Amino acid sequence: MPSSKCSTLALGISIAALLQIAGVSLFLFGFFPVKPTLSGFSGSESYQMPSCDSDSDAEMVDLSSEQRKSLYEELSGIPPVYDRLILMVIDGLPAEFILGKGRKPPAKTMAEAMPYTQYLLANELAVGFHAKAAPPTVTMPRLKAMMSGGIGGFLDVAFNFNTQAFLDDNLLDQLYRIGWRMVMLGDNTWIKLFPNLFSRQDGVGSFFVKDTVEVDFNVSRHLHVELAAEDWNLLILHYLGLDHVGHIGGRQSILMAPKLKEMDDIIKEIHIQSITSQKNSNSQTLLVVVSDHGMTEAGNHGGSSYEETDSLALFVGHGIGTASDGKSVNNEAFQVDIAPTLALLFGVPIPKNNIGVTLTNIFQSLTEEQRLRALELNSWQLLRLLRANLPRLCCDYSSSSTSNFNSGTRLRADSTGINFCIQLAKAVSAHNSWKLQNNSTLRSDYFHIASESYELFLRNASEWLSHRATDKPIHILLVAVVLMFISCLLFVCLTFWLFFNTYNNLWSSEDTFIFIAVILHAMSFGSSSFVEEEQYTWHFLTTTLYLIFLFTQIRTFLKGLNGNLSEVVSPIILVLISGRILRGWHQGGINWAHLPDISKLLLWLSPSTITFLHITSILSLSVLYSNSISILKSQFNLVLWLSYLIGACLVLLQSIKNNIANTILVDHGTTWIPQAVYVIGGISVISSLFGLPWFSSIRSKKGMFLGIRECIYDIGSAYVAFWCLLQLLLQQPVNAIPVLLIYVQHRASVSLFADSVSEHKDWVKVAAIYFLGLAGHFGLGNTNSLATIDVAGAFIGISSYSTVLSGILMFCITYASPILSHLSMVMCISTMVDRRVISSKEKFNWRILLESTVAIPSLVPLVVNSVALTSFTVVLLLMRNHLFVWSVFSPKYLYLCASTVSVYLGVLLIAGTVFYICYVFTIDKRKYQT
Repeated sequence: MPSSKCSTLALGISIAALLQIAGVSLFLFGFFPVKPTLSGFSGSESYQMPSCDSDSDAEMVDLSSEQRKSLYEELSGIPPVYDRLILMVIDGLPAEFILGKGRKPPAKTMAEAMPYTQYLLANELAVGFHAKAAPPTVTMPRLKAMMSGGIGGFLDVAFNFNTQAFLDDNLLDQLYRIGWRMVMLGDNTWIKLFPNLFSRQDGVGSFFVKDTVEVDFNVSRHLHVELAAEDWNLLILHYLGLDHVGHIGGRQSILMAPKLKEMDDIIKEIHIQSITSQKNSNSQTLLVVVSDHGMTEAGNHGGSSYEETDSLALFVGHGIGTASDGKSVNNEAFQVDIAPTLALLFGVPIPKNNIGVTLTNIFQSLTEEQRLRALELNSWQLLRLLRANLPRLCCDYSSSSTSNFNSGTRLRADSTGINFCIQLAKAVSAHNSWKLQNNSTLRSDYFHIASESYELFLRNASEWLSHRATDKPIHILLVAVVLMFISCLLFVCLTFWLFFNTYNNLWSSEDTFIFIAVILHAMSFGSSSFVEEEQYTWHFLTTTLYLIFLFTQIRTFLKGLNGNLSEVVSPIILVLISGRILRGWHQGGINWAHLPDISKLLLWLSPSTITFLHITSILSLSVLYSNSISILKSQFNLVLWLSYLIGACLVLLQSIKNNIANTILVDHGTTWIPQAVYVIGGISVISSLFGLPWFSSIRSKKGMFLGIRECIYDIGSAYVAFWCLLQLLLQQPVNAIPVLLIYVQHRASVSLFADSVSEHKDWVKVAAIYFLGLAGHFGLGNTNSLATIDVAGAFIGISSYSTVLSGILMFCITYASPILSHLSMVMCISTMVDRRVISSKEKFNWRILLESTVAIPSLVPLVVNSVALTSFTVVLLLMRNHLFVWSVFSPKYLYLCASTVSVYLGVLLIAGTVFYICYVFTIDKRKYQT
């Protein structure tokens, strides 16, 4: 019976886990597919009105570059305005640094850091736009958007770390097809996206964020030579330093103003050498300064807040002006508008999948006829894309009149396509009337009507295409939900089966609250506000659970069953106080992140204050770990403690070094310190796992019961201490105290559960530790926005970029607290090894031991996570057309999937540790009996 029960549990957990993995994989495949695009490249057909027969659109592929260029120029009706383009990308630059926010000018420090750029704007020699970027606000998808005018799939945020060649129609390929020679300097993402297009290139890795100097110097060292060269048509300069400054120190970093001044000097050099000098020349160069995304106050990005999506588009060149509204700084546009604008200015077709709208009103050199022609070509391109999404859409009208206008012959009466056809028909009618009029007044009126009508159609079509939900295979999504629901049900049934067989159907207030808490958390996902501010949910649930513990202990004391109240109550008070400090350390969330908190106050103080707290945390953690293990009881523990002290000293040295080097330069030689910490910590943890059980079993004279209990506790202590030491190295220095407080919470909880007077069911202990981990996750400043992922820490100790290593470190930083909760459970398991494991005949009861040490610590996190994951999957399916599906719900789902990975890793670690310890003690017992 014992073996059959354990086998049933193991089989049930395995089946449920496999069903969950299959369900999540299917749902990710079905919900986040790559957005459908039109294949091929735009050609001569893009200069013709699209007909209802799509088969008639064919591109001649046998033309040379010169022939194709001449053909495009002849068909477009818009002679190329410029013949050279310099595209300067300042990674992570918020538009408000240069243009201000709303009607307010930029901050004084920012404006003073870029005097020449402000001079260009003030004298209407440049026009700037707040070019809104679409989420996810990371580099690779934003470069795609600027070059193709299309919005990629949401999972581009994952592909950002492993960029592949971009095969869709785009501006660079179009320019290459007409014979342009291109040079690229800077972020090597360009080289990965557009291989074999550049005649010269010098790329640098974009993810080594500790480097704020060499990444930009590597670009600028070529600048003087390239500006003097005449063998290129397109020069791309992608500067990464400002983005790296943001990741390291946020918007208010002391390095920000000097970096902006550096960028301003480069703009000045380009303008004087390449634009001003060509004033009376036939050759004209256009400088376009753009940013791929903005940054939050903390310097991160990836989400959909205003600060992250506020990217820059600055046009500098002859013929640039503010013809229509006289504004040079308060213009608003979309990042995708850059692609069609540049395509029309340089005489190439608009990329097929573009959803942007050309910005013709800023170019004074264009005639009215050319502006209307540009809007017409843009409208035809968007009409083709609409037809790809609405196959039955057909707008039939003659070029001379709209009297024959007929929409709906192949269209449902209630389709949105009818409205698009009507809007376009109005524009075409006004355009045709403008052509026929000789009266200057009427001609001007028709021009404005046609322009406004075209722009109305373009903006409406662009908005519809950008918000159009990707066609999702609903049958696949339903199958995925069913699999996950079965998995969740199986996890819950196994948990209740184990509960009722272990505790004889006795429910306490703690049991009831945990059950209600899991249900309330799942229900909260139905509100986007609760998803955005999930930290409030976990702080409330965790605090309430420990208050229940407190009231239970007080009630027990009043009944005379608890003789020493302070010993049991003090750990609970310590957890509650630590939790309250954590709650105020980071304001967290999305909507209220701007409010003051402890971390913001410390960041405003001198760096020495944060370093002092960092050092205090390292020393305090060392003292607490020394107190948690019996150093003198065994030589093995002494060696483990000494290795920990060496690691702590190295982390201390790294903290002091970082404080001294306020201006962080690249010094690959200093990576030996964190690398040494990795090696020492790894060897120590592995040695404790594989060495301590043998050492304890050999020397233990207390019997198997106490030997296993003591061994589990020592290994768990090593896990927790070295993990916290790793976090003190990787986390931002301002998070040092939160790491210490989370460690204190876990130590206090284990102390509470180890007290013989404090009676808590094993599953309640595990749930409490798991709740602490989730609350601590938000206590470290994490949110459900991709912008709070700490990229800077993922490169500590790495001398060159590695996707795998930096990805692992990023995962460790983001899920530091949830993983710590699983490591603490190993310590907590030692409190579950009680006298029940010894039967009346003084024989070891392995079934009870494995139930307490493996089944319960595995099932409880799996159940809580499974309920959350399954319920949120259902919510995401129902909200698939919601306004916030990509900005709120989708990022949270990715976090949940990653959290599921951390849960499985934690469960495997717990089970593996306990099984190995039991295996070693079993072998030792057999040798002793023999």
